[in-house]
Amino acid sequence: MHKMKKCLAIFTLIFITLSAFAQRVEISAPKSTVGVGENFQIKYIIHNADVRDIRLGNLPDEIEEIYSAKSSKQSISYSGSKVDRSSTTIYTFTLIAQNSGSFTIPPAHIITSDKNITTASVKINVGGGRSNPSNSQQSSGPKFHEEDDQPQDGMKDAGTPVTNSDLFIKVSANKTHVYEQEPILLTYKVYTQVNLTQLNGKMPDLNGFHSQEVELPQQKTFHNEIVNGRNYRCVTWSQYVMYPQMTGKLEIPSITFEGIVAQRVRNADPIEIFFNGGSGYTEVRRDIVAPGITIQVDSLPAKPANFSGGVGKLNISAQLEKQEAKAGDPIKLRVVVGGTGNLKLIKQPEVNFPKDFDVYDPEVTDKTGMSASGVEGNMIYDFIAVPRNAGEYNIPEISLTYFDTETKSYKTVKTQSFTLKVTPGDGSGADSDYADTKNQDIRQIKRGEPQYVGDGNFFYSSTAYWFWILVPLALFLALLAIFRKRAIDNADIIKVKARNANKVATKRLRTANRLMLKGENGLFYDEVLKALWGYVGDKLNMPEEQLSRDNVSERLAEHGVGQETVDKFIEALDECEFERYAPGDAKGNMNKTFESAMTAIMDIENAMKTNSKKTKAAVTILLLAVCCQTFAANPTKENADAEYLKGNYQQAISEYEMLLKKQQSPDILYNLGNAYYRTDNITKAILNYERAKLLDPGDRDIQFNLQFVRSKTIDKFDYEAEGLLQNWYEDLVNFTSVDRWAYMAVISIILVLILLMMYLFADRILLRKIGFFGALAFLFVFILANVFAFQQKKRLELRDGAIVTASSVDVKKSPADTSDTAFVIHEGTKVIIKDFSIKGWNEVKIADGRIGWLKSADIEKI
Repeated sequence: MHKMKKCLAIFTLIFITLSAFAQRVEISAPKSTVGVGENFQIKYIIHNADVRDIRLGNLPDEIEEIYSAKSSKQSISYSGSKVDRSSTTIYTFTLIAQNSGSFTIPPAHIITSDKNITTASVKINVGGGRSNPSNSQQSSGPKFHEEDDQPQDGMKDAGTPVTNSDLFIKVSANKTHVYEQEPILLTYKVYTQVNLTQLNGKMPDLNGFHSQEVELPQQKTFHNEIVNGRNYRCVTWSQYVMYPQMTGKLEIPSITFEGIVAQRVRNADPIEIFFNGGSGYTEVRRDIVAPGITIQVDSLPAKPANFSGGVGKLNISAQLEKQEAKAGDPIKLRVVVGGTGNLKLIKQPEVNFPKDFDVYDPEVTDKTGMSASGVEGNMIYDFIAVPRNAGEYNIPEISLTYFDTETKSYKTVKTQSFTLKVTPGDGSGADSDYADTKNQDIRQIKRGEPQYVGDGNFFYSSTAYWFWILVPLALFLALLAIFRKRAIDNADIIKVKARNANKVATKRLRTANRLMLKGENGLFYDEVLKALWGYVGDKLNMPEEQLSRDNVSERLAEHGVGQETVDKFIEALDECEFERYAPGDAKGNMNKTFESAMTAIMDIENAMKTNSKKTKAAVTILLLAVCCQTFAANPTKENADAEYLKGNYQQAISEYEMLLKKQQSPDILYNLGNAYYRTDNITKAILNYERAKLLDPGDRDIQFNLQFVRSKTIDKFDYEAEGLLQNWYEDLVNFTSVDRWAYMAVISIILVLILLMMYLFADRILLRKIGFFGALAFLFVFILANVFAFQQKKRLELRDGAIVTASSVDVKKSPADTSDTAFVIHEGTKVIIKDFSIKGWNEVKIADGRIGWLKSADIEKI
């Protein structure tokens, strides 16, 4: 009977194995050689299967398993009435090789709810010297001290006791002696030398504390630490910010966590494990006690009558929506309390409006976040008041008294006072002044090919610009010189071919690059050979029948090319012919060949250069451009736009920023601003809209989105009044970009010349008048275009605009920490930098005309 059961089990396993080919399993393993003593990972990715367990085969003696982990995810998509469900389970095995050589990881057996899947085997090449595991920063699994007689994978045998030195939790507080309401950061840190698979524990309700948990990543990342000479894997498990509400000695009690530790079952029968629904390991529950901590809480000194309850480092600011209003119209006064401390526990600021005002409860907006220092950010109070009668009213300064934990004393900070002029109302009320903005939104991203702008390399005032300005003034002489030189150069066919050799080779390498990306091996190698032979043929003026390795080497030496460079070129030819038929990774072979060919051409080109720096720079830029296309991640605007439209805003941000590292574009900056806005990062959105506006100030979409997002910032300033003519002039200057004004100037001067020729040589008096007055008109346009281009270029080069990036900033009266605070501004606010001269400080001006000093670290230049 027992033998029959064994036969039945074997038959069942064979049947399940054969049916497993219907399942989709991917294996991810290192493609390159791994070093001796270096950790590496093998991942088994199983799609759409109810996976119960996985078992690796017997590993070679030279390879040990360090750590294993399991993760899974599920997704649901809808297409009309159809619902598609998919699931993915990933098993990750971290291994280490003790000796060099080529090893085979045997097939893994995956147990699902209805069948058994057998994967393919994996080949691993191990080479290089043995590294010191204790110094490795790549360690993924737990290590044991050399004195421990324990396996190196962190998984002990079943029945081995888990001691307090194998697994424990440390509890620490950044401060144990504080004042009431002063924040304390409490940290729970897990240290383990065993295979800890699960940990459960909860902070109990605490007497005498108001606590908030600091949000940590869901995916825990372990790192190595040495404690008492032993190497542990450790992770910060949880953190809390605690606000003591009572004085005296307050206890944070010990917490018992329930941990689950995996232990290996040795010599288990695989057949019995399978039919019993078990696995090759067992789980052991272990209680881990996190010790308690005593906190000494001192009472605050005698509290002043106007104490707000705030403890920390706080500031206060206020902004009146408008300085003039009609009787019966509502006005808004925004009061902002910011900084670091118990912001959510302070009393609401008290505003003393005139008795003649109807005042409503404020709208409170919480723009705070948790940090190691406590709650950080801003609490916004928007007060609405309605003046009933005309007159001039004063709203006095608003004060905030709090306990400063740095100076250990009470401080009172105040806002400025406001004067409001109220004119007689018309009885219509102001409801119409409040538009429904619920359905308003930023404008969509810009699709298609972007326009690029040279970062600092403008057409305006460049050599080309002045060339085109001076050409009309000496037209015949310039044309004669240009055509004479061109005729001489074009007559020398040999010189033309030599000059264009690099250009032709670059074009062929780009074609080879496209063929490589398509995986067309044969055509790729043909194109690279054409690029190499064609380059030296054109460069050295050698006919095709004379092209040979010996002839090329001799002619290159005659042109002063060093033997090392010649050898590189010959090696590139040989490597191209060899790699075409070499076994292994085809893509890797092509990459290697492409790099060799590119390097060989670049070295020859540099060696044969004279004193022409301009030509050398052009060659380098072209070859680097080809290199970047081949070896970089190749982000494209089209891909970034697609990620944005799919809602993957963080990925879109990453790709837009990579594109901007290559070249500046107002379109990409605009799209990047949109992506930041979608992630609720108003400050970064404003910064990129401002940069886009600098490059293309006439773009209406940029202007609209910038104004829209500015309305989301905390600070609402009453802007300095500017004259009507000044506003018109600014609009005219910003009508278009620097180089477009420059192109307009060039076109204008050419038209001036044509019209002057009409005036001088036309027979009819009407044509002469058109020529004269037309020339004057376009001369005026030429002057204005140059003035506007000059002003815009100056703004771009000066870059005196900046955006506040800190949540709230105390703007000082002088550049020193001890100076009095002039006023407070908040993140997203634009400032103009007036003085750069003092290191670490900038003098700035804000929109309402106030001036002060703030730290350079609190702003980012536009």
